[in-house]
Amino acid sequence: MSLKIVSGDFIWRPAGRAFAAIVIGLMSMFAGTAARAAWPERTITIIVHFAPGGANDLLGRLIAYELSPILGQSVIVVNRPGANGNIGVDAAAHASPDGYTLLVASGSALVNPSLRKVPYDLVKDFEPVAYLGASPNVILTNSKSGIESIGDLIAKAKQQPGKLNFGTPGVGSTPHMAMELLMASADIKLVHVPFSGLGPAVTAMMQGTTDITAVTVAGVMGHINAGSVRALLQTGKEPWPELPNVPTIEKAGIKDAASETVQIVLAPAGTPESILARLEKEIVAIMKRPDVSDRMLKAGFRTAPEGRDYLRARLKSELALWRKVAERAGLAEK
Repeated sequence: MSLKIVSGDFIWRPAGRAFAAIVIGLMSMFAGTAARAAWPERTITIIVHFAPGGANDLLGRLIAYELSPILGQSVIVVNRPGANGNIGVDAAAHASPDGYTLLVASGSALVNPSLRKVPYDLVKDFEPVAYLGASPNVILTNSKSGIESIGDLIAKAKQQPGKLNFGTPGVGSTPHMAMELLMASADIKLVHVPFSGLGPAVTAMMQGTTDITAVTVAGVMGHINAGSVRALLQTGKEPWPELPNVPTIEKAGIKDAASETVQIVLAPAGTPESILARLEKEIVAIMKRPDVSDRMLKAGFRTAPEGRDYLRARLKSELALWRKVAERAGLAEK
């Protein structure tokens, strides 16, 4: 590169490939900066770590549908079920942190690390985006079981330790862990019968194969409203508007055993701050809309949107809770 001074001005004259390389490098840098500033420029993918049909999937699709016109880009849902949700969570953890991959995760993602080794760290491998809300778990029985209330269940369980059983959607599901917490707090012992999902667990209870079943309320409101099952208890801290006659776990006299199945939004660690802030703002605003909250409540999910700071603290408290329950129940992998 040569430099010539003409009338006090500096004139640069290119001298071969070195100069060209510098120019190309500068152009690439500015182009990269512009691309980041223009986010989003292409389709955003929301990973849902369960199969279609549940509350986790419903929320993912709701957010995708509402975000798309706001951001001016397509937002799609990709279901990555398997290993109690671990496959989808792992895929999101190792996605590029560029704002084009999000994870809508349920409470199982917070339970799994307490039960077994997982290929991700929810705190280190993710950035919090938004807390969406939670659903309580509900304990159900059929009309022929002879169990009329939660008090009746506890009394029978104490009279016949280990004789009554309960079904759940699977080992390590939040309903299963809620039952472990309930048994420890009420000092009773029931036999766990895990199934391959909510549907089989409810069917077994209705047929009398199991005495009771524990599932998320979102999946059984139709059965409850139809009167085909009896709801004994819901595990949330607050009364459930759609189940005014079903007691909370604390109202039933069982202390320190409340639990819920939370739903959250995470992004891969390293996602730019500006993108996280935009996503937090838009998703929280969507979930606060009355039409959205009413729609979700009818589906069995109470919206309670909060931002990143709340979610960060909630992650830590939930992880600590389920670790304690898993260890006390002897479920933690050695």
